[in-house]
Amino acid sequence: LFSTLDTPDGLHERSIRERVPPLLTDMYQFTMAYAYWRAGRHQEPAVFELFFRDNPFGGGFSLFAGLHDCQLFLRSFRFTDEDVEFLRSVLPPATDPAFFQFLRGLDCSDVTLRSVPEGTVVFARVPLMEVTGPLAVVQLLETSLLCLVNYASLVCSNAARFRLAAGPRRRLLEMGLRRAQGPDGGLTASRYTHIGGFDLTSNVQAGFLFGIPVAGTMAHSYVTSFTCLKEVWPQTLVAMTGNPDPVDFISLTKGWLSRVCDLLGAEPRKVREGELAAFLSYAIAYPHNFLAVIDSYSVGRSGLLNFSAVALALCELGYRPVGVRLDSGDLCRQSLDVRHVFRLCSEHFSIPAFDSLIIVGTNNISEQSMAELNKKENEIDVVGVGTHLVTCTRQPSLGCVYKLVEVRGRPRMKISEDPEKSTVPGRKTVYRLVDAEGQPFLDLVCLAVEPPPEAGVPLTCFPLGCESPSTSVTPAQVTCLFLVLLPSRTSLPPSGLLQKYTHLVQNLDYRKSLFVFILKHLKECNCGKGKDAEEGQRIFLCVCVSHKK
Repeated sequence: LFSTLDTPDGLHERSIRERVPPLLTDMYQFTMAYAYWRAGRHQEPAVFELFFRDNPFGGGFSLFAGLHDCQLFLRSFRFTDEDVEFLRSVLPPATDPAFFQFLRGLDCSDVTLRSVPEGTVVFARVPLMEVTGPLAVVQLLETSLLCLVNYASLVCSNAARFRLAAGPRRRLLEMGLRRAQGPDGGLTASRYTHIGGFDLTSNVQAGFLFGIPVAGTMAHSYVTSFTCLKEVWPQTLVAMTGNPDPVDFISLTKGWLSRVCDLLGAEPRKVREGELAAFLSYAIAYPHNFLAVIDSYSVGRSGLLNFSAVALALCELGYRPVGVRLDSGDLCRQSLDVRHVFRLCSEHFSIPAFDSLIIVGTNNISEQSMAELNKKENEIDVVGVGTHLVTCTRQPSLGCVYKLVEVRGRPRMKISEDPEKSTVPGRKTVYRLVDAEGQPFLDLVCLAVEPPPEAGVPLTCFPLGCESPSTSVTPAQVTCLFLVLLPSRTSLPPSGLLQKYTHLVQNLDYRKSLFVFILKHLKECNCGKGKDAEEGQRIFLCVCVSHKK
């Protein structure tokens, strides 16, 4: 199973095996498994469903994520001798020793997984995964599968909301590793925010394991570590073309600084020499990738002037600087000021590329501040998001559950004191109905034994979980959302469907189609009372059961 452990994909597969062993579960899974085994019921065929009850963040949709890791977990599920000995020490002394022999030989070879694809837009109470197999085995899988799906889907959905707030074209950088809930949380966040629509990550390990483009330049500590120009070494730079002799880059930049200050009417004496030294040193190290944080002291009086001088000096030598990062204050206003200076320099010094330098904004960005940023005029090209993205500040848990729906071919139902916690019995299949314009408009939940709905054939359906009247619809297209996966019997290509979907979400056309599909559901997080709210409610609650019983 682990023949490619020297590759990034193989390392991730080994990581899943090490991070999510069979013991990463709740104790009552083993107490129930023993009781099943003791009663001779452990081999009874059973079906569990994984789903969530409420859409996250007060909105109307979620993205399903974590499937690939679930597949890897099922493929590697096996108890070691050490695992069994530990269980022997924590289970009651009267536990039959033969039970531990049973555990030692356990795997998922008889488990079947049906699931919606990774990254699918999904809704509350719709089955996301169906796990079928021997009762004791599929019971033991519960906690681990929930652990792998809950946060992955939550942070992926959060990323999608940021993407929708930012629009399809603005680039998004995930930079939340230092604020994540531990190293594993940081890696999971980087991976699934990329699926949710982020373009880049600051997490180098995530780039290595998952092929996500990484980005990063300098922190304020780098800038403030310099005090004077004497600390710059080396002090020369060779031009891209022409004369191969090194150029005194400090003198060249000083000349440009004087010209920039004259153009803008700025006072050279207010420019911080240490900041200029930091920019010079970084530009000499990375002449092709010069992007500087310019708010360590003052954007207008120092940072922007120093950056422009160094960037213009690079342009004179044939290099193309990248841009600036703003990390404090009014990002919109500052971005306009920065772009104005770039355009003035571009026109005055006849350097067209200077007008297109990028501006990165990073300042404790939340979904709300991202939406507000879009309402104001600004020139920000890239937005970096950390804390509010990876910690899912607005909602720390998705609340997925794993419920028994069938044993020995007989439907099972939980009837709760809380009606919303009651389950829908029986195996099911989910179909996405599409209208004549190619837009999905309804998810239909049917019993697995029912014939599938057909395109062009009218059907009557009932909203799931509410008392609304039945609805008659005629789909133009019908898509079954469930894929049948047998993880222990079939080979899983590197990154599987996850890799395919990751490439898809970075496609601009896909992002636009995503907007059309879930923009109405997104509005639910801020909807009030009235016609618009009622319309949104009608839309996202159209998760229906079919008319057949």
